[in-house]
Amino acid sequence: MTTVVTTTTAVARHRRSIFLGIDVGTGSARAGLFDEAGKLLGSASSPIQIWKEGDCVEQSSTDIWLAICTAVKRALSLSDVAGEEVTGIGFAATCSLVAVDSEGQPVTVSWSGDTRRNVIVWMDHRAVKQAERINSCNSPVLQYCGGSISPEMQPPKLLWVKENLQESWSMAWRWMDLSDWLSYRATGDDTRSMCTTVCKWTYLGHAHMQHIDENNSRDMEANGWDDDFWEEIGLGDLVDGHHSKIGRSVAFPGHALGSGLTPDAAKELGLVAGTPVGTSLIDAHAGGVGVMESVPDSEANESDDDAICRRMVLVCGTSTCHMAVSRSKLFIPGVWGPFWSAMVPEYWLTEGGQSATGALLDYIVDNHGASAHLANRAASKNISLFQMLNDLLANMMSDRGIPFIAALTSDLHVLPDFHGNRSPIADPNAKGIICGLNLDTSENQLALQYFATVQGLAYGTRHIIEHCNEHGHKIDTLLASGGLSKNSLFIQEHADITGCSIILPRESESVLLGAAILGAVAAKKYPGLRGAMKALNAAGLVIHPSKDPRVKKYHDAKYRIFRQLYEQQLSYRSIMAEALS
Repeated sequence: MTTVVTTTTAVARHRRSIFLGIDVGTGSARAGLFDEAGKLLGSASSPIQIWKEGDCVEQSSTDIWLAICTAVKRALSLSDVAGEEVTGIGFAATCSLVAVDSEGQPVTVSWSGDTRRNVIVWMDHRAVKQAERINSCNSPVLQYCGGSISPEMQPPKLLWVKENLQESWSMAWRWMDLSDWLSYRATGDDTRSMCTTVCKWTYLGHAHMQHIDENNSRDMEANGWDDDFWEEIGLGDLVDGHHSKIGRSVAFPGHALGSGLTPDAAKELGLVAGTPVGTSLIDAHAGGVGVMESVPDSEANESDDDAICRRMVLVCGTSTCHMAVSRSKLFIPGVWGPFWSAMVPEYWLTEGGQSATGALLDYIVDNHGASAHLANRAASKNISLFQMLNDLLANMMSDRGIPFIAALTSDLHVLPDFHGNRSPIADPNAKGIICGLNLDTSENQLALQYFATVQGLAYGTRHIIEHCNEHGHKIDTLLASGGLSKNSLFIQEHADITGCSIILPRESESVLLGAAILGAVAAKKYPGLRGAMKALNAAGLVIHPSKDPRVKKYHDAKYRIFRQLYEQQLSYRSIMAEALS
């Protein structure tokens, strides 16, 4: 009897369709397993090493892969899922740059010469001067990244390596976005993602599609590269071999790669060889795929084309990406895009962003004298440090008898451009400003500085939304995911400051879900990415802006100050440039 039950259970388990999403962030690799309803069965993470030296930030692809293997095996164990139940796999990762040689081994990108350090992390700003030179060329491709290229994108970083590490430049056989390298490591298929190439490499996805249409075929030959651009900026050697070093073939996210998992990769991950693997996404874009259709049933019944184009996804983590789609291409100065089919197929993607959000909040808190003591108090209460800060602010509001919590920061203002301004100003040389400091070193003052920083980030989001709407978008609803979306104060301030309702997804791990959706598409469980999104996304809590007119008046006033802080910074820069000339 026992044997029969066990056999039946095993058969039932084998028939389950489980989708595995793998996400490599800045500090860890994570794995999540989802069922056919898009519900998270379990997840696990493993830390990854990072080296920071000035503007240079580096990682190791070998270390990252080992962390992924650890996370996947742990997630399988915690979820009570057998490796053979995994039906499809998808990868998402930061838009970091990986260098490998002809044998697939790491090629150093570090001044140190350390062969492990073959990844230039997305936040690395070593290539600011190279970005400035590229922008001075005024190439037509630049209009598809907001008019200017960012040092966080790959062409400036590639140019930096060529100019500074000649031996590495000669040794490198493939230059890959991290998420593309992960799918390559898993399958042996070098096909790149439309998402990574369009968003970070200046690949023209719409030109790629025109080639397909004109030839009446579905081949993936990479015909969206602008060879004149690479020649003009001094990287013409990347055109050689039909762009073999940067991508001969490009496919839509979720396209099934090669023959699936290789036997070696399957063994390392604890999975089955041949399991379908989908073409990858950048992590923030996976978050978009994992959340963009997470709307209440009443809204889901609206015209798809109209409704989805009024939404903006905020993927809030170390940095924040602000993503919206449109049927027509909208050229918005200082905002990345328009990127054709880089997230939702056959829609143009507009991508704003803030280079430091979670990283900035950590910086503000960690560098305050009261931080260590407050962290100990939070640990003793078994709550997070940020929840402790939020509780302190609530108590301060009550003690001071003020009408609404935001009023606590009336004399404290933060310009959050501590790592430059990604959008809409697109100024990598912008600096952060804190206005209103005093000699108070108490925990309460730390809480106020943290709160003013949260508000500064929300004013930055408001600036991005207003700028996008001035150039053709009609955004009125936000969908938030990522670690900071779990911070209730952060989300409520964004709702109050932008005036938009914010939908939180049912499953908080939206990046993992977005990656898992790629696996579901690769496994042919759904006809396409959009269909999989509709099936596996689901809405959770909806946060509405305050209806108190005093709150709106207050934030309108602080927003004016926020905008003036940058203008004042430009004035200071001009004065000092003249003094140094």
